[in-house]
Amino acid sequence: MSLSHGQLLVHCIRVLDSYNSDTQSVEEHVNKYLKNNQIYDDSDQTFIVEVFSECVRYSNLMQVVLDGFYAKDGKKTLRSEQNLYTVVCYLALFRLDELGMAHFRKFVSSQDINRMYRFLNFFLDEKNLLTWIQDGWEKYYEHVFVETNMISSIQRWMPELQEMIGQMKDKIANRLKPKRKNLPTTEMKPFNITQPRPRSIPIPEPIPKLKKHKPVPKTLYSEPKEFSQIKKSKESNRRIAEERLMEASGIKFACANPAKSEKTIEILNNIVSEEEAKLEFERHRANPPPSFLSREVPIKMNTATILREGNLYRKKEAEEIKKWENLEAGAKDASDFLKWQTEMRQQDLEDELAEIERRRLQGKLSHEEAILARQDLIQENKQKVKSMKEETEKMMQDYLQKKFSEEKEMRQLVEDTMQGHKNAKEATKKLREYKRKIVQEVNEESKELMKQALEEAEEEMRRRMELIHQIRAMEAVPIIRQKFVDLTATSGHGLLSEMSIAELRERLSLFRIAEKETEEQRRDDILASKQAKDQMLLETLETISKHRLEQTKSAAVRFECKKKGLIPKKPEIKDSKLLELEKKLEERKAQRKREQEKLKVVPSKQSVNQTRSLINQKKALEESRWRELEMTQERAARLMGDGVMKSQSASRLASASAILAS
Repeated sequence: MSLSHGQLLVHCIRVLDSYNSDTQSVEEHVNKYLKNNQIYDDSDQTFIVEVFSECVRYSNLMQVVLDGFYAKDGKKTLRSEQNLYTVVCYLALFRLDELGMAHFRKFVSSQDINRMYRFLNFFLDEKNLLTWIQDGWEKYYEHVFVETNMISSIQRWMPELQEMIGQMKDKIANRLKPKRKNLPTTEMKPFNITQPRPRSIPIPEPIPKLKKHKPVPKTLYSEPKEFSQIKKSKESNRRIAEERLMEASGIKFACANPAKSEKTIEILNNIVSEEEAKLEFERHRANPPPSFLSREVPIKMNTATILREGNLYRKKEAEEIKKWENLEAGAKDASDFLKWQTEMRQQDLEDELAEIERRRLQGKLSHEEAILARQDLIQENKQKVKSMKEETEKMMQDYLQKKFSEEKEMRQLVEDTMQGHKNAKEATKKLREYKRKIVQEVNEESKELMKQALEEAEEEMRRRMELIHQIRAMEAVPIIRQKFVDLTATSGHGLLSEMSIAELRERLSLFRIAEKETEEQRRDDILASKQAKDQMLLETLETISKHRLEQTKSAAVRFECKKKGLIPKKPEIKDSKLLELEKKLEERKAQRKREQEKLKVVPSKQSVNQTRSLINQKKALEESRWRELEMTQERAARLMGDGVMKSQSASRLASASAILAS
């Protein structure tokens, strides 16, 4: 529900306040009120309609309660609040089972507690409810209806209602619930356990005394003798090695290094290559063609190549024949066809444009139709809403009529039940007598049926015994078990293709003879086809040879004409612009060649002499260096032999000589 309990109760009271039974009907008044107050929720609408219609319907019952209330406990209450009490009374009487105690409590708590307590305390008092209020209700309705539909439902909920009234009373009196006493918490106490004896103090152990340590030796802080011995041995070994090195360097052979530098090698190579470029002793000569190409090798042709080439020549012949036939018949002009073709293309274009225009118009038309369909849909929806509203109104009318009809049926049912109680005893007596008669008749019929069943069983046994005797007599007759075979007789199954064994054998022999004949015929056909194929291949080979002969003749004629110069040459170009371009091209080529010749380097005699002089100078320098190197080596060896130089000076001299050599 979208509205709260208090709001629903207020709306129900207002509907009752504004209702005038003389001028308005129930449905019209309710619909008008809902429309004016804009209540559109279905559940809220149904609740307000049901409460209002039921309050109007049972207004006599409510008036009995209200009159008693205003006469006794409600003397100080306003008469304008009677519709509030009417709605609460209706909810308690007829809707408490449906709503439940929780929702009813919310309806009550939404109003003033003093008013509700005063009314409910009066109305739910059993002294009032079960005495004069019930008597007043029974003036308008039957005792059974009042007892079943009204009193019993309230009595079922009476404990909860009384509890609610008690709570309201306590709230009005400002009574507080007694607070619970704070019970003291349990205190923990240790267990009464025997205390253990204290442990005895252990006797202390004696501390052991340490032995005196030896002092650190003095050799720990002094350098060992081995290090000094190692140093001395290293120095002596080094001295011996230097002396041996000097001896080895003095024993070396004094020889010159003939290798040349990279620069000189490069210059020499360039000079040699330039000189060799001028010489043309060994030119590249092409190898002569092999001899086997001049010989004509016969090509072996298989069946496929023969047929393929024959088919090719056959097609060419057919094309030539067709060409000549067309020429004989007279070739037609193609202008009519071209004209027809252009006309048809124009027509196709016009058709295509017409199709495009048609599609465009169809699109516009479909757009308009869609707009119309949308409008129709809106109209249909409005009509559906209207029809649904009418249906709801009809359903409300049917519901109210159904309620009234149910009440009438209930009254009739009560009357019928009262009348039925009177006639129940007479009906039971009649039923007992009827049952006795039925039992007697059933017993008699069962006896007769048993007799008939026994007679039928005896008859069945006799029939079975006769059948058994007949079967035994048939089994006693001897059976002939031998079978005689007749090869000319059929099996007798009644089939269409039924035959005897002799006929089957004869047919098999005939079938074998026919198979042999067909096999011979196939062999003859295969031989004939092979011969025809060979003949056809020979004919195609003849045609191929003829065509090839003609081709060779035509090729020879062309070759002779070419030799004699009869074949026309290509026409010369007489266009002036092209000739000018050719001339310019030739001039450019000639100019390019001249430039290339100018750029060529030709070695002169002066340059050759200069290079030779440079080479000689370099050779002289190298010889002088080697000579100086040999002299230094000899001097060092001489000094070493005399013992004048030390090892260090000898090593310096050797390094200097190595630098000079490099």
